[in-house]
Amino acid sequence: MALNIGFIGTGGIAKAHLNNLAKIQDAEVTAFFDIQLERAQKEAREWKNAKAYNNLNEMLDDRKLDAVYICVPPMAHGEVENAVIDRGIPFLVEKPLGIDNSPTDILKKIEQKKIITSVGYHWRYQEATRRALDLLNERKLGMSLGYWMGGMPMVPWWRVQTGSGGQFVEQTTHIVDLLRYLSGEIIEVFAAYSQRVMHEKVEGTTVADVGTVTMKLENGSIATISNTCMSPVGHKVGLDLYTDQGVLEVSSAGLKDIKPESITEYKERKSPYLIEDEVFVNAILTGDSSKILSDYRDALKTHNVTLAANRSAEIGKPIHLKELSRT
Repeated sequence: MALNIGFIGTGGIAKAHLNNLAKIQDAEVTAFFDIQLERAQKEAREWKNAKAYNNLNEMLDDRKLDAVYICVPPMAHGEVENAVIDRGIPFLVEKPLGIDNSPTDILKKIEQKKIITSVGYHWRYQEATRRALDLLNERKLGMSLGYWMGGMPMVPWWRVQTGSGGQFVEQTTHIVDLLRYLSGEIIEVFAAYSQRVMHEKVEGTTVADVGTVTMKLENGSIATISNTCMSPVGHKVGLDLYTDQGVLEVSSAGLKDIKPESITEYKERKSPYLIEDEVFVNAILTGDSSKILSDYRDALKTHNVTLAANRSAEIGKPIHLKELSRT
């Protein structure tokens, strides 16, 4: 019997998940919510038994949903999660979890109700990531350099700090999460951000368009993750890991293992987004969430690192992660 799945939000990332679910035999999307009803109606027409709504509570009460996808902009998180949790519905939520500390309270409610969750950190499902994790078991990591270097997404909420939380929270969170997954927990951050170009080119821009964050990790290694959204060309997105045996370069295309005597490349063979969705659907069907690589509890740790970076850039001082709850 197919799962009845609902969607909250119908933007670009929702469409990516919908394309995947259309390939998964046990998944049926039966409800769409969007504040613009016509957008929800457009998506509903693509599914046999789907209905569109512009009232979230009406959708959740009208349809008996087995799972929900939450695909809303960063500033819109909170109310939607609480509505889903109150009804005990498992959910996959896209990153980031929000723009403030409210996910901490959301996690408490999730764990009280023992709800299965997944968070859209799809880099964890890459073959490149799995290979890098295996190789790191045989090597000593010294430092890591991460990048998200490109242009500004031209949706209005993204360029506003109170809408997206800034690039490090909204985009570069993927690289922060990848660093945590491969290298361990981050204990301290020191960030520098600046507005150089985009606030003059695009009216209403309040986010920084360049930034660098230096981090100390629990295992003794160090890392720097830099980002920019001012570049007219997409340049580099990924994580380079410097070890005693060479360099591991992880990108969306795959893994490059650079040693003194050789360079070995591993290309991605399957979409990590599809794997992520298959794992989530299977977890709901079986009740076994062990193959979900990023649940809400774990994703909150990544979220807190990005919030700490924002705070560090604001006050010009390092932030220890334990201090975040007191600032």
